Amino acid sequence: MSQAKSYAAKSATTPLEPFSFERRTLREDDINIDILYCGVCHSDIHIAESDWGPSIYPVVPGHEIIGRVTEIGNKVSKYKVGDLVGVGCMVDSCQHCSQCEADLEQYCDNGSVGTYGFKDLIDGSITYGGYSDHIVVREKFVLSIPQALDASKAAPLLCAGVTTYSPLRHHGVKAGDKVGVLGMGGLGHMGVKFAKAFGAEVTIFTRSESKVAEAKLQGADHVVVSTDEAQMKASVMSFDYLLDTIPVQHDLNPYLNCLKVDGTHILVGLIEPIEPAVHAANLVLKRRVLTGSLIGGIAETQEVLDFCAKHDIECDAEMISIQDINQAYQRMKQGDVKYRFIIDMKSLKNS
Repeated sequence: MSQAKSYAAKSATTPLEPFSFERRTLREDDINIDILYCGVCHSDIHIAESDWGPSIYPVVPGHEIIGRVTEIGNKVSKYKVGDLVGVGCMVDSCQHCSQCEADLEQYCDNGSVGTYGFKDLIDGSITYGGYSDHIVVREKFVLSIPQALDASKAAPLLCAGVTTYSPLRHHGVKAGDKVGVLGMGGLGHMGVKFAKAFGAEVTIFTRSESKVAEAKLQGADHVVVSTDEAQMKASVMSFDYLLDTIPVQHDLNPYLNCLKVDGTHILVGLIEPIEPAVHAANLVLKRRVLTGSLIGGIAETQEVLDFCAKHDIECDAEMISIQDINQAYQRMKQGDVKYRFIIDMKSLKNS
């Protein structure tokens, strides 16, 4: 075993604080990774504060991890010491169900193992994430970071990136399609970049007139202020796809009316009950589809990294020290980040 330094939430109501624990001894297919950078996802806050049900404390968040290999198990073949690698939202799955065999580990019939807050399939220990100095991960769930990517900015691609890339790719978004992106945070701004790279005409929906210029800077072809009744009316029956990144309850019905016949509304931000209810007529009368999507499998996450390297796509982010993580959480709650925080883990190692 190896001693690890980290920051952890020890309850739902206390701030993150320094925490030491032991990482497991390497198994034959394990990789030990020295963590260089770790992205801060809104999911980190939800789990640290038990918003999605009781979490297992202490919680060491972080599932957007970039680091270098420092040690490998004796059956590891894909990586060597010194390689730049990444770890995303999962660190294991059953590997034998139909979903895993189809490279869809995120939908594992037996439940995938999250990077933090889940039970290890072999020894039952609780997984601890990337707000730490190093991590031990099964080779199958480690990603190669292309040389063309800036390592200091690549971490959010492992969650925000694949979360928005996967549904656009799955539903076949292509040149000439009209795509609306709902919300302009960490997920939304990545959705714009991917939809544009696929050749689509992209519109950002935002509630605030003050964000119009910012949306255009993100590459949007058009902006609709969703609180403006006239703009929403003008958008009726206009879109092939809506990528909905809004993480809180909101009325889907006005947006559904913006879809063409056979249009698709994709939820990637909301995992709570839909409130107010969807009016079935908004689906039935135009054969529209309301669907959802969860991150991506390991193969597709590698595809995202390679795609971003090829198309020069990166997440807009602000670098912070681990000592500022609680302030960063408060700023995220207030929407005061453009558009992702990334922790420079030197700040932990040097503390």
